Formats: sequence, structure tokens, C-alpha cells
Amino acid sequence: MKTILLLTISNIFMTFAWYGHLKFKHSTLWKAILVSWLIAFVEYCFQVPANRIGHYQFSAAQLKVMQEAITLIVFCVFSVLYLKESIKWNYLLSFMMILGAVFFMFYDWK
Repeated sequence: MKTILLLTISNIFMTFAWYGHLKFKHSTLWKAILVSWLIAFVEYCFQVPANRIGHYQFSAAQLKVMQEAITLIVFCVFSVLYLKESIKWNYLLSFMMILGAVFFMFYDWK
């Protein structure tokens, strides 16, 4: 559970670092890059411990798929609430297919 919490916090910061500047297109590019790097530093402060702690319980592949699923959930909330963009049906279908990867990654096929 600690891994999922750390990955979620990490992804919130990552999403703001990668996409938060889109609301500030009037700002210069170098400022957007600098602020994004500062936010990304905080993101790494959660991401690295999440993977280090999580690797005792999960494989690296499982951690990656888990991180991608969390990223999609965080991004959906971010794009609707922060960027005020709508989620289209084909976006949801695509996200559901990626979440299907989580099922296949974690299902015990024995």
C-alpha cells in the first residue's frame, strides 16, 4: 500500500511537471522548463523510494505497469479539473485497455 501511495504522489507531481505549464502558454519556454524541472525533482523524491520499497514485493515490470495505470488515473483527473478538457469515449476505451494490462500483469496464472 505504501508503494501505491508513493507512486500516486509521485505521479501527481509528474503530471504537473509535464503538463501544468500548458495553462501558462504566455510564459517563456525557459521558465516552463525550469519550473518543470523543479517539480520533477520533487516527483523523483517520491518515485525512487516507491520503486525501491516496492521492488521487495513486486517485479520491476509489475512496478512499471502499476505506475502507468496510476499515471492514467491521475492524468484523467488532472485534464478534467486543471486543464478543463473533456474525456472522450475513445480516451476511456484506450485507458481501459491499459488497465487490462494491469490485470494480466498481476493475475496468478498457475
